[in-house]
Amino acid sequence: MTIDIAFIVTAFFEILTALPLTLIITVVPLIFGLGIGVVTALIRLYKVRVVHRLAEFYVSFLRGTPIVLHVLIIYFAMPKLIDSLSAYFGWSFKSASIPILLFVLTAYSLTAGAYMSEIIRSGILSVPAGQIEAAYAVGMSTPQAMWRIVLLQAFGAILPNLCNLFIGFLHTSTFAFTVSQMELLGKANVVASVNLKFLEAFIAAALIYWGMTIIAERITAFLEKRVTAYSRGGMA
Repeated sequence: MTIDIAFIVTAFFEILTALPLTLIITVVPLIFGLGIGVVTALIRLYKVRVVHRLAEFYVSFLRGTPIVLHVLIIYFAMPKLIDSLSAYFGWSFKSASIPILLFVLTAYSLTAGAYMSEIIRSGILSVPAGQIEAAYAVGMSTPQAMWRIVLLQAFGAILPNLCNLFIGFLHTSTFAFTVSQMELLGKANVVASVNLKFLEAFIAAALIYWGMTIIAERITAFLEKRVTAYSRGGMA
């Protein structure tokens, strides 16, 4: 068996055109998931009446089921829900006018929020209780202490986990191809199907994924060095 090196190079640049969509499917849900995760983590930590039970169910269910299942459920359920509401209220709006990508991003954001919740909760718990007590002693309210003291320190502690989550979502972005979104692996399949050189196309895709992973690790290492500078008693 021979490997066509020239085709790997050709496929690499063709597959690379799908990178922007892959990054959108990866980064946008993590941004929204961060917001969902912070709110969910605080609800669970402070055990907000009634709501914390719903938050626990949300985290348990989303973390306990495959992300591809979330994509398919949202993809099939949301249009039906939107159309039912539209018919009930007499709206002219239909689900057919919504881009499929929006359903994918919704599913990924909800999943990211569940995982972010656990990561952020562990980060908050890693901050010594004395930090919060000191904040109260100088007159800070709970929201001020959480924003200015706890979350900043928690962020430094959870950076490696956030990097792992980014890498995981980068890899699971391939599930978007199940609903016709042309991300990296989907593009690799299309490129390979022209002349059946699947091995070469998949090697090219693997190189792109690997490169993105290395970049994410380097950025995380830089941010971790800057954010945790206070714990070393100086500037990075």
